[in-house]
Amino acid sequence: MKISSKILAAHVRNMCEVTLNRGNMKNILIRLVVNSAALLVAVNIISGINIPTWGVLIATAIVIGLLNAVLKPVLILLTLPINILTLGIFTLFINAFLFYLTSKIIIEFTVGGFWDAFWGAVLFSIVSIILNVIIGSNEMRNLQDENRR
Repeated sequence: MKISSKILAAHVRNMCEVTLNRGNMKNILIRLVVNSAALLVAVNIISGINIPTWGVLIATAIVIGLLNAVLKPVLILLTLPINILTLGIFTLFINAFLFYLTSKIIIEFTVGGFWDAFWGAVLFSIVSIILNVIIGSNEMRNLQDENRR
């Protein structure tokens, strides 16, 4: 099934407008920074992953964020039976597929093969979780400070 680039662009633009209208611009920037940092860690540790410039790093972080937001829930729903049988471990393979798919969308972002994508996605997820916990705890402290006033 082919999706027209005009339809895809309109869908992405509509999603961005809805998100921006909700006042989540700060959250979008935080996610972009977290994704970029996690991607930078994965690139520096996994030898089969290469990003030549900062611009490609940011573009890759955006594409990974979009794929995780749009395609990942669909893939998890479609693979729900196998995900249940493997107690969620199959999700790691979905993450690896999305990481590899990103390398096919962003030509300059190169991934050596499946296992490089697999370990890169695992490392990306771990770093993202850690950074989100750190940022989330800082945001909670800020909210608590505001409530005390």
